[in-house]
Amino acid sequence: MKFSLFVHMERFDDAQNHAALFDELTDLVQTAERGGFEAAWIGEHHGMEFTIAPNPFINLAYLGARTDRIRLGTGTVIAPFWHPIRLAGEAAMTDLATGGRLDLGIARGAYSFEYERLMPGLDAWGAGQRMREMIPALRGLWAGDYTHEGEFWQFPKTTTTPKPLQQTGIPVWVAARDPNSHAFAVENGCNVQVTPLASGDSEVEALISRFDKACADAPSVPRPQIMLLQHTFVSESPEETAQLSQDLSRFFCAFGALFQNKLPIEQGFIRGLDAELQASMPQFAPEKIAQNLVIGEPETVIARLKAYEAMGYDQYAVWIDSGIGHARKKRSLELFIRDVMPAFA
Repeated sequence: MKFSLFVHMERFDDAQNHAALFDELTDLVQTAERGGFEAAWIGEHHGMEFTIAPNPFINLAYLGARTDRIRLGTGTVIAPFWHPIRLAGEAAMTDLATGGRLDLGIARGAYSFEYERLMPGLDAWGAGQRMREMIPALRGLWAGDYTHEGEFWQFPKTTTTPKPLQQTGIPVWVAARDPNSHAFAVENGCNVQVTPLASGDSEVEALISRFDKACADAPSVPRPQIMLLQHTFVSESPEETAQLSQDLSRFFCAFGALFQNKLPIEQGFIRGLDAELQASMPQFAPEKIAQNLVIGEPETVIARLKAYEAMGYDQYAVWIDSGIGHARKKRSLELFIRDVMPAFA
């Protein structure tokens, strides 16, 4: 099982400026490369300080000039916010800028907060249908002289310029949860990204079961890869594990409030995330977070990851967004590299 890093700029207040956050993200990716990580993933989000990532291609092109080996992926771009010609071209240019190291992760999106602002009236079903129309269009544009007559986009014969540097094509990853999404990804030769969020190992097992069934139902298609994305932190003591559980509880309460579009956003910051609101989300209580996320001293983390490897996951992405400071993130990442990864050499 290979390891990768899922990382964004993030902040809960304006005590730190964006330039410093940009440098810290770069530092984490360079640390991951030195430690032997397979890839670094950056997603797309808009209008929120919780996840600062308006265009991952900008970050990835920048990182391409400051790294040598690590693959650089979108984790993920939001399909309905793009036109296929624009997405195909920007992905190909980023592949060129990174020396052929781009992986293209694509999703339908999840936040109604973003739908309301970028595409009013869009719902999850419509977003998913756009994603399914987008993927074959991208491949057609990269191949060249491609005409598209779809439900959502129509355009005459077009070839993206530049073309991707990777001769075998840019690997495409689909963020999947329900069985139909897994089936679509496998049938279309796409790799799969999954996350249980904070639902625990029963969801981890369910996600790979859906993937395995999709592979079994498409025997003529070579098995793609599947990546598991999960918050993961290595601690040095039980006390630090308990503090991390508290911190991740707050992070997921903010995530839950944003996902449900139930709190005001002012100057990009979530307002009103108080103790009462956190108590109303018992699924994110610290004790549940400690149980469902991968947080603990090295031997605990190794045991959890060995179980995921045995399930058949090809790649494990360490989701480091958390609302904690850079020094603690980097220390956890260094401990992961030093004390966890050798068990998987």
